[in-house]
Amino acid sequence: MEGDINQKLLTETTKNEEEEVQFKERLWTETKKLWIVAGPAIFTRFSTFGVTVISQAFVGHLGPTELAAFSLCFTVLLRFGNGVLLGMASALETLCGQAFGAKQYHMLGIYLQRSWIVLFATALCLLPIYIFTTPILMALGQDETIATVAGYISNWFIGIVFSFIVSFTCQMFLQAQSKNMIIAYLAAFSIGIHISLSWLLTVKLKYGLSGALLSTILAYWIPNIGQLLFITCGGCKDTWKGFSMLAFNDLMPVVKLSLSSGAMLCLELWYNTILVLLTGNLKNAQVAIDALAICLNINGWEMMISLGFLAAASVRVSNELGRGSSKGAKFSIMTTTLTSLCIGCMLFVLFLFLRGRLAYIFTESEEVANAVADLSPLLACSILLNSVQPVLSGVAVGAGWQSIVAWVNIASYYLVGIPIGVVLGYVFKMEVKGVWVGMLLGTLLQTVTLIIITWKTDWDKQVLLAQSRVNKWFVPNSRETNNHQENGV
Repeated sequence: MEGDINQKLLTETTKNEEEEVQFKERLWTETKKLWIVAGPAIFTRFSTFGVTVISQAFVGHLGPTELAAFSLCFTVLLRFGNGVLLGMASALETLCGQAFGAKQYHMLGIYLQRSWIVLFATALCLLPIYIFTTPILMALGQDETIATVAGYISNWFIGIVFSFIVSFTCQMFLQAQSKNMIIAYLAAFSIGIHISLSWLLTVKLKYGLSGALLSTILAYWIPNIGQLLFITCGGCKDTWKGFSMLAFNDLMPVVKLSLSSGAMLCLELWYNTILVLLTGNLKNAQVAIDALAICLNINGWEMMISLGFLAAASVRVSNELGRGSSKGAKFSIMTTTLTSLCIGCMLFVLFLFLRGRLAYIFTESEEVANAVADLSPLLACSILLNSVQPVLSGVAVGAGWQSIVAWVNIASYYLVGIPIGVVLGYVFKMEVKGVWVGMLLGTLLQTVTLIIITWKTDWDKQVLLAQSRVNKWFVPNSRETNNHQENGV
């Protein structure tokens, strides 16, 4: 009897040890898959952000008017176009990720071409903003000199807007296959070329603003050309079968999903823009805006990490749903969220410890540095929330919930966050801190809502929905069809 009990205990212990080993192996495998996407995605976003910083540095040496005009064009016009097109392109993350998981490899190329068509039409609709920038800014009360220079810069930015079409879609196409390391290599090459060209054209050859803008456009287009060559010249043999007229079929479902994706992302981007606008009318606005700008700059750099995890969450969830594995999708969500949260916690502690010291990287004003130190706890809280919220947004993109998240954003940001921020900032005289607290509460509400939605989701049902989506838009590979016909004959 005692021997049977010992044997049973030994069997259970062995079973538990095997399960523990299996869990560790599974966690290690999932972590590797996560970083294969997240690592290059983070580096690429840092590089793209770096292109803008370098351009701004060279333009800043040309004069204050040029710098003001460039900053205005970048922070308002280019960011607006970026948000709309990036949001619209996010539909491709859902479609390509799920199709790749379902092993419908040739459909990725068709989805890519459909997304090109949708984004090209969207970019054409945005053109008037960049063509008539000067009269628009003057009508809004902007200084005539700055508005004129901004109009000149925005005409150059048209080339960058159209570069987004290729950039965003190719990145998502490659990410869905975990082949985005090539994007990181191209981004590193591009930023090196950009530094050299900017110096050559603006400092050495004295082409001034035109030289800086030409270098900026080339910095955006060089990676695009590399990505296109990689995709079309053999780097994606299974997923790129050449240009096809099938790209013009079933465009409306892609348009609808793209619009939902665009609304979801734009509502988030405009939320931060409104934060800056709300602080502009406060007392001692110059110090407030300078301090807030420094905090948002730091937050922006940290956000590059979060957006890398957003991409990874989207790819892993969409791949697992397309593959038909609800358990795999849930495990990916857990792994990605915990990894991002651990990094967020470390940065949270770091920024609480550094407080105003970071401000001296950007300013020599003690008053501004003190204001930054006062805002540091809010900055740290923002960074902590940023470690979770984008991951959950990535899960939503991977599952195809863009329209649901868009409504969550409207309720959380615009019905809760902004009104509370206005009341705290203006009525209770908490100024910048009050506005930011309100915005943080909106982000917290959105994060909690997404956690609840993700937690309560029936992932077996999501697998069926993903399979229904990819099967509904599935088109047989013409080469495979021809082979079957030949074998039948």
